[in-house]
Amino acid sequence: MFLGLYNYWIAILLMMIGFYIVIAHGNLVKKLVGLTIFQTSVFIFYISVGVVERGSAPILAEGISDYSNPLPHVLILTAIVVGIATTALGLALVIRIKESYGCVEEDEIQKLDQLNEEKS
Repeated sequence: MFLGLYNYWIAILLMMIGFYIVIAHGNLVKKLVGLTIFQTSVFIFYISVGVVERGSAPILAEGISDYSNPLPHVLILTAIVVGIATTALGLALVIRIKESYGCVEEDEIQKLDQLNEEKS
């Protein structure tokens, strides 16, 4: 039973790893890596759900009765492009934060913000 559903277990494992990285680490770059791992697990899960046993490509041919739905795979391709753009935007924001605050640790950034508020 476990080996038959290994792709679901991999998706769950990657999801937990990504979620742990986002929660446990204060470094903004590590948080982005955790979000990317989490996002990859969602891709794997969604593709796994969209697979049809003994399904063929949706091209009409004689003798083929089971066809795979191409929509989940097309949506995942779109999601991958959006994910890359989102990650690039997040990294650009981290660079700007590093230039402004001199660090990328969440705790240090909050302390610097509190100090700036107290000075104002």
